[in-house]
Amino acid sequence: MKKAGDYAEDFELVNTKLEKVKLSDLKGEKVVLAFYPGAFTSVCEKELCTFRDMMAKFNDMNVKVFGISVDSPFANKEFAQKNRLSFELLSDFGGLVAKKYGGVHENFLGIENFTVAKRSVFVIDEEGKIIYSWITDDPGKEPPYGEIEKLIS
Repeated sequence: MKKAGDYAEDFELVNTKLEKVKLSDLKGEKVVLAFYPGAFTSVCEKELCTFRDMMAKFNDMNVKVFGISVDSPFANKEFAQKNRLSFELLSDFGGLVAKKYGGVHENFLGIENFTVAKRSVFVIDEEGKIIYSWITDDPGKEPPYGEIEKLIS
């Protein structure tokens, strides 16, 4: 798992338009990665809508925000449209990137082979170094938005 002080692991994932997004292409920009267990779940919806409501501050500070889940790009697209999300959602189908960053819940909800990302947030600086990490084993717990907001201000 990644922690503050580590360099961010590069990845390439697909967004809701089926375009590839590569983390290393964003070098020189501050990036927030918000891993969430699943689209259309109440806590995930609340979390991503909170990030949506913070976007003016993120934009003022030239920070790119990405939501990442194991959901398909098609589910993420519907989820983004339903909640009017103004940042990209990336599909980490299989959870390979989530495993490298914050980890995953395997056999989630007691369902065999149902793997979801652990709720986690990482802030990456312009050089690709993680300057903030927050990971929870409790899928019902929301991130500390105030800490993230203070960090990017």
